[in-house]
Amino acid sequence: MNFSLEQLAAFVSVYEEKSFSKAAIKINKHRTTVGQVIANLEDQVAVTLFERNPRTVEPTQDGHLLYHYAKQAIEQARTFDKVALSLSFGELDSITIAYSSFIPHLALSHIREQLITDFPSMRVNMLVRTQQEIRQGLADETIHFGIVNVHKASAMSNIDYTLLGQMPFVPYASKDSELAKLPSSQIYTALKSSREFVLKSLVDEGMSDRVLLSPNYDVVDQLALAIKLTQKGLGWTLLPKNRDINSYIATHLVELKCQQIRDGFTIPVALWSQQSKPIIEVRESIKQGIDNYLSPE
Repeated sequence: MNFSLEQLAAFVSVYEEKSFSKAAIKINKHRTTVGQVIANLEDQVAVTLFERNPRTVEPTQDGHLLYHYAKQAIEQARTFDKVALSLSFGELDSITIAYSSFIPHLALSHIREQLITDFPSMRVNMLVRTQQEIRQGLADETIHFGIVNVHKASAMSNIDYTLLGQMPFVPYASKDSELAKLPSSQIYTALKSSREFVLKSLVDEGMSDRVLLSPNYDVVDQLALAIKLTQKGLGWTLLPKNRDINSYIATHLVELKCQQIRDGFTIPVALWSQQSKPIIEVRESIKQGIDNYLSPE
């Protein structure tokens, strides 16, 4: 079956706008041209895609089904165009990495260290962003890479997706706190009745049922602030567990160990990225940096 990307683009535009006139404006075509393109496509696929009403255009059941495949085909074509274009360019001068606020600074420093080794002249911008902001940034190409919690995230066909691993979180409290003095058999009960500092990004991304142990909790926006409040003895928090513990945390905080959460809570972390030849090379470096953090020697 020989249909064109122009036909698919017209179909997708009419489907999304529910109007031939609005779709024509969107794709810079005359309304009559769009109508004829859709009619030709319907003849080719032998399926009625839209019910034409005097004021609206409604997709048929077959139209609803084919829309998702047409949308995906257009996105893949755009990706092909971007990748093909990127083959004629050399190494990137700068990149922007966006990450969820729960990503530990030590992990980010491992990434930056690896990038300096592999791309010593590259400028790297690191920004805290929500998962939705990262999605949008990848779509409009203001962000090159996103490091995100994919506990409930859906994959996007127009970006590269790499699962980096499971990041374990365990409870920490100040070394001088009452929680730190309790025997392990009493810690779990004490956690459920003590103030918990929980990261906003984890709540926003649908993990409340896993990370909220206490009904007495404060939501904070930054990992560094959660650590500082915990260090002051004002409550406890869940922090990423890693054998290569940051010196500040090791000096001021202590891991609270109890049988009920012996292995902590794991959060699946993925690397989202644009698709191009220079991006592929940098992505491998970022993955190596994360591997260095999750599995230090």
